[in-house]
Amino acid sequence: MTRTVSRRKVLTGAAGVAAAATATVGNVKRSTAFAAPAVIKQAEPISVLYWGSYSAALGEAEQAIVQMFNESQQDVRVEYQFQGTYEETAQKLTAALQARQAPDVSLLSDVWWFRFYLANALAPLNDLIAANEVDTSDYIESLYNEGVRDGVSYWLPMARSTPLFYYNVDAFAEVGLEEAPEFWSQLVEVAPELVQKDGDTITRAAFSHPTGASYIAWLFQAVIWQFEGAYSNPDFTILINEPDGIEAGEFYRSSTADGWATLPADNEADFANGLTASVMASTGSLRGITENVGDKFEFRTAFLPKAEEFGCCTGGAGLAIMAGSPPEKQEAAFKFIEYVTSTEGTTFWSQNTGYMPVRKSAVESEEMQAFFEENPNFRTAVEQLPLTQPQDVARVFIPNGDQIIGAGLERIVINLEDPQVVFDEVANTLTEEAQPVIEAIAALG
Repeated sequence: MTRTVSRRKVLTGAAGVAAAATATVGNVKRSTAFAAPAVIKQAEPISVLYWGSYSAALGEAEQAIVQMFNESQQDVRVEYQFQGTYEETAQKLTAALQARQAPDVSLLSDVWWFRFYLANALAPLNDLIAANEVDTSDYIESLYNEGVRDGVSYWLPMARSTPLFYYNVDAFAEVGLEEAPEFWSQLVEVAPELVQKDGDTITRAAFSHPTGASYIAWLFQAVIWQFEGAYSNPDFTILINEPDGIEAGEFYRSSTADGWATLPADNEADFANGLTASVMASTGSLRGITENVGDKFEFRTAFLPKAEEFGCCTGGAGLAIMAGSPPEKQEAAFKFIEYVTSTEGTTFWSQNTGYMPVRKSAVESEEMQAFFEENPNFRTAVEQLPLTQPQDVARVFIPNGDQIIGAGLERIVINLEDPQVVFDEVANTLTEEAQPVIEAIAALG
C-alpha cells in the first residue's frame, strides 16, 4: 500500500522543475523558473497592495508565490498583507471600501466575492484578459465560470477545492474495509466497530463533523444533494426544508445521536491525531493534514460517499481587483493574478497546498502527472471534479447564508433537534435574507 507522502515530497513535487533555481521562503521550497509577462517599463515599480487570507502552511505558500512574482520582474511590486480568515478579510474589505482605503487586489472566497460584485466594487476583467492575451479556455470551465456574470469575468480561480473523504487506512482495515465506502450506509454498518471508548468517553469516533465556523454548511450541501435535495433553486426558492432535505438532516442527527460521529472543535486535527477514523474536508487541507499525520498512520483520500446518488460541490477562493483602484494599478494587479493562475503558478500552488490546479495545461503537464503518480491523494479532487456541480445560491449568494445554515446544522448534530423544525426556521430566515439580493440583481438588469 502506498504510504502517506512525506512533507519534503509534498513541498517540492515528484518531478519538480528540473532546470529551475529554487529558494526557500519559510518552509516552502519554491521554483523561480517562470517569469511574469512583461509590462510597460516604469521609472519605479508600480506598487500593488494584495490582501490574503491564509495562515500556517497555506500562508507560507501564499507568501512564497508573492515573493516569487516580485523576484520574477521589476515593474510591479506586490505588497502582501494577511487579513485573517475569508470572513475577516471580507469584513475588513467592506470597511476599507467605505473608508476608501481598499487594497488593489484581494483573495475572496466563494461565498464573498458575489457580495462585492453586487456592490459594484469589483473591476471587470475582460479587457485586461484580452490585453494580456490570456487564454481563458485553458482554465477549467467549472472553476472559471463561477466568477463570470453576464459574460464578464470578475473573479479568477486560484485556491479552488472540493470536499474529499479522508480515511484512516489502518483503522478501516481493522473492520474489514480495504477501500473507502462507496455509500454512507457502508460506513454506518461498521461505525460501531470503528468507535473506541474509554468508559463513556469516545477516544476514536468513526467520523467527525466540522463546526459551523469550519464550514459544515459547505460539506452538508454535498450530502443534501446525495439525498436528492437542495438548499435552493437558482431563483432563490428555498428547498432545505423539503422532505429530501429533512432526510439528509436526519442522517446527520442520527450520526451523533447513535454515537458514532462527533463534532470536535477541529475535526481535521482530530483526524490527524487518530481521534476519528474519517472526515470530510477540503482538498485545500491536504498539505496540512499530510504534515500533521506524518508517520502516525496511513491515510487516503477518496470521492465522497453516496446516499441515493453522488453529490459534491466546488469551493475555495479566487482573486478580484477592486473597481476603485487606479487603471495603472489594475493593470499591474492583473499581472500578479495572471502569474499566480498561470500553468506554472497553479502547479506550484497545487503541489504546495493540495488545492486543485485551475489550468487544464497544468493538470495535463508531465510535472503534475508525475506528482500525482507519487502522491495519489492529491489526484482525487481532480478526478472527482467532473462530477461536481455549482453551489446552491442559498449558500453562496445570500449574505451569511453559510452561517445561517451552519448554525441550524449545529442545532441538529449537537442539540439533536428535529431537522424539520430547524430547517423550517432556517428556510424562513434565508427567504428573508434573499430579498435584498433578488432586488439588487434585478437592478443590475
